[in-house]
Amino acid sequence: MTSCPCSIRTCRCVQRAMPVTRRRLRMISRAVFDLTNLLALAALWSTSFLFVRIGVAEFGVVPMVALRVSIGATFLIALLIVRKGVKGKWRDSQRKLWPLFVLGVLNAAMPFCLFAYAVPALSVGLACVINATAPLWGALVAFLWLGDRPSIMRIAGIVLCFAGVTLMVGSQISATGSFAGAAPCARTTALAAGAGLTATALLGIAANYTKRYLSDIDPLMIAAGSLVGASIVLLPLAAWAWPATPVSMRAWLAALALGVACTGVAYVLYFRLLNAGGPAQAMTATFVIPVFGILWDSLFLSLSISIWMIECCAIVLVGTVLATGLIERLRPQLS
Repeated sequence: MTSCPCSIRTCRCVQRAMPVTRRRLRMISRAVFDLTNLLALAALWSTSFLFVRIGVAEFGVVPMVALRVSIGATFLIALLIVRKGVKGKWRDSQRKLWPLFVLGVLNAAMPFCLFAYAVPALSVGLACVINATAPLWGALVAFLWLGDRPSIMRIAGIVLCFAGVTLMVGSQISATGSFAGAAPCARTTALAAGAGLTATALLGIAANYTKRYLSDIDPLMIAAGSLVGASIVLLPLAAWAWPATPVSMRAWLAALALGVACTGVAYVLYFRLLNAGGPAQAMTATFVIPVFGILWDSLFLSLSISIWMIECCAIVLVGTVLATGLIERLRPQLS
């Protein structure tokens, strides 16, 4: 073993190594931060299925979604006000008002209404599989529109995630027998599934639209602006379709939770991931939703968790790590 001939204070070897070490630590911390955001986003989105079922039963589809986006927009605007530097961000976003409005329609108004229509008519398992196709749509649109070619490892991660979700749902189907109890007839199930697939396709288009036209705008401003655009479209329709009978406090609380947590907070996390890693990475959060769904069932519905479910969850999590590019980013830093 040889030692450096120069002193510790002036050692050029140490001076050269320190910036490299700092870069490695920054890259590792950034990758872990993105993965944490992704898991938090999946946890929030997974609860939206429950709240949508509760709210739509009393409000109806359009009023429920209008409340969701307007509450979310109000929450994000308040968050913008308390943050410093809002005036500068607002000036930057003024030239992007039309793209923000279009994004609100593509990413919130239309897909939220389609999901609100679909979720009550589908089993949880089928809804999870449909929702898990969002990253596949995002990657396909990115390839066709933006020329974004994912690496072999990321493609493998997406395939692995979808396989894990499919196996997980298949076990639930086997346990319950079929999807028959979720919908009154095959036609209703087919329409609901079609609505869900259309919603995920719109989310894939919206993710790439954001990357193409709004990548230079602050993520919080994108989230708030798009929800304001969705509110402009939906609130007049909600006033016309408002339920004639009084709505219970339970449904109001579901709408509040949907607006603040599942929309407002979730949008901040989503657009942060979108700007950091692109559409495919941000939308990979949908693959983790079934994992959290099983966790909530176990905690709140006393559903037993089998070894098979744990194995499927492990497949989904490993696929998520690959699909987000976490290994690709860490490999050169650790070598």
